Amino acid sequence: MRTPLIELPERAPPNFVTEIDGLDIHFVHVRSKHKNALPLIVTHGWPGSVIEQLKIVDPLTNPTAHGAGAADAFDLVIPSMPGYGFSGKPTTSGWGPAHIARAWVALMKRLGYTKFVAQGGDWGAIIVDVMATQGHPELLGIHSNMPGIFSAEIDNAAHAGAPTPAGLSADERLAYERLSLVYAKGIGYGYQMGLRPQAPYGIADSPVGIAGYFLDHDARSLAMMSRAFDGQPEGLTRDDVLDNVTLTWLTNTFISGARLYWEDFASQVSFFGVKGVSIPVAVSVFPDELYPAPKSWSEQAYPKLVHYNTLEKGGHFAAWEQPKLFSEEVRAGFRSLRNS
Repeated sequence: MRTPLIELPERAPPNFVTEIDGLDIHFVHVRSKHKNALPLIVTHGWPGSVIEQLKIVDPLTNPTAHGAGAADAFDLVIPSMPGYGFSGKPTTSGWGPAHIARAWVALMKRLGYTKFVAQGGDWGAIIVDVMATQGHPELLGIHSNMPGIFSAEIDNAAHAGAPTPAGLSADERLAYERLSLVYAKGIGYGYQMGLRPQAPYGIADSPVGIAGYFLDHDARSLAMMSRAFDGQPEGLTRDDVLDNVTLTWLTNTFISGARLYWEDFASQVSFFGVKGVSIPVAVSVFPDELYPAPKSWSEQAYPKLVHYNTLEKGGHFAAWEQPKLFSEEVRAGFRSLRNS
């Protein structure tokens, strides 16, 4: 491993780079001062970077400074996905969710962790689901704030724009209708990058172009970010948003990050569908997520559901938007696994 990666402010978390399967992987690694801290790897999504998780570093590694107990401490690893931030840009195909999932296990083992847990939202949610299906004995459980809970039948119907199926509960109906809206009007960027990831290359050298493309992620996130730029910050601030855009621009990772969608289209892994996870799972439902996962479907998707909670506020970028609530959920979600 090589460190330091770059000159960082005094209070910045430690950054490292290591090579896995021929590719440089950047990651933040912070060990807790508390004994018996639980190792945790957290994965960001698109359009994102490790910047999404920087607000949760201290609450998770130093819980006693944030109203929690030492028994809730984590050793935290936050990698940049291949093609994102300071990680390398794949020059060959094959770096899809399954490869990333295996690489994360290799990273944790290289750091000396023989047992650990994993958390993810957006792409991170897909990656931790896939990690959980690969049979790694080191992985004790996962936490997701965008759980894959839709059966193939429901997922396909929503994708096709079919009417809401009969017999659904109110929570299930809302989730189906929100998913249908995502497929119809909210994930055009995903189709574009999945089919032609090189096509938006003209945007890559324009910070304004990147900002415009990134901000229009989903309706609720756009509304929240728009309020921040209008002087009404709730969750993200103007600087938060601009930090993420700037990192993408300076590292020239707009196109290399887009290729993950192409990889997923090639592998045909469902964004939102059930993956067949059989290890312990914790689910946190933030109301402005792309869809609010019903408990009934979460229990069906994850037979070993150890934690389920719905929050009063927060959306798709939960760790970034609501770090206090998010950190509380991660602590609660993994509490029962600490003696495993």
